[in-house]
Amino acid sequence: MFGFAKKGVALTAPVAGEVIGIESVQDDVFSQKILGDRFGVVPEPHSDQMVVCAPAPGTIVSLFPTGHAFGIETDDGLEILVHIGLDTVEMKGDGFQTHLAKGAHVDAGSPVVTVDLAKVRAAGCDPIVLVVLTNKNQVKSLRLDLVALATSGSNVATVKMG
Repeated sequence: MFGFAKKGVALTAPVAGEVIGIESVQDDVFSQKILGDRFGVVPEPHSDQMVVCAPAPGTIVSLFPTGHAFGIETDDGLEILVHIGLDTVEMKGDGFQTHLAKGAHVDAGSPVVTVDLAKVRAAGCDPIVLVVLTNKNQVKSLRLDLVALATSGSNVATVKMG
């Protein structure tokens, strides 16, 4: 069993943009919290490219071959899925460049994937970046500390484990 920090696990914005509660996401699987609690970041609309960074320190435990999603297990045992866009799996990796491999250790803010937003938008996909807490049975709460514009790496949420 992991010993979780008493104050909670801090999560940072994986990209620059507007931090929103998950209820605002236009996808039933995500907005109904079926996979776990989460928040989203809507990338800046004028950007043609974005670098998606790790929202917390830990180890890359999964990296989809398409580059549209990756999983991190924090040093405290929190399991995080970072999902880039809605329906972007259909792009089959076009426009996604991964920088790390499974097993790599990351710090909060470490670049993981670069995304060509022009290609995402041209494919008709929503470019929102979702941060999902997948070990929901161990998550007591997710508190958004910032629901506004954030820079990549800004502290945006605190997770309480229990």
